[in-house]
Amino acid sequence: MILRAQSGCNAYYPFEKGTKFEITNFNKKGKKEGVVRYQVSNVENNVATLATQILDAKGKELTSTSYNVTCQGDLISIDFKSLMNPELLTKYGDLEVDMTGNNIEFPNNLEVGQALKDANMNMVINMGGMNMNMTINMIDRKVISKESVTTPAGTFDCFVLSYASEIKMGVTYSFTSKEWIAKGVGLVKNETYNNKGSLMSYSELTNLER
Repeated sequence: MILRAQSGCNAYYPFEKGTKFEITNFNKKGKKEGVVRYQVSNVENNVATLATQILDAKGKELTSTSYNVTCQGDLISIDFKSLMNPELLTKYGDLEVDMTGNNIEFPNNLEVGQALKDANMNMVINMGGMNMNMTINMIDRKVISKESVTTPAGTFDCFVLSYASEIKMGVTYSFTSKEWIAKGVGLVKNETYNNKGSLMSYSELTNLER
């Protein structure tokens, strides 16, 4: 049985129980670096739970986790824990971690030129009696265009978003990203650039099962 959230709640994220999708990560030269598999494991009271499995380039599972996506009126709210990228999750996932932050929000009706709210996550990592603090900020989010994108999972009509990211952990690392998202699908493609504008890595939707 497929469970659906209320009408409109599938705008920019899948809200159907059992939906599976796969994001493959590549370095700047196109070499596969890993895969993240997602499954909508539950939908209840307009909250979709996504079970996440992180694999290395050879398909070996590194870790797994889950987070929630919530429909709140006219927007979708994605758990701030999703800001923790697979590399960080693999590195710190087994340690005691305390997380706080602000969720990533997408209005149900995006428009080119629209500015979106910032998101952030603060982490305190217990490293055997010593705490390490890390902050991840997603800032200057905006909708810059509409494009059709083709990946191994199909062709999708997407809104293109841009944003800047800051990771503060003693020192600050900054980079910018472009993100292609499609209605009822979510992320289709992502590109990350360094502060000189050069491509560092990219990800794309490689499988989608409903």
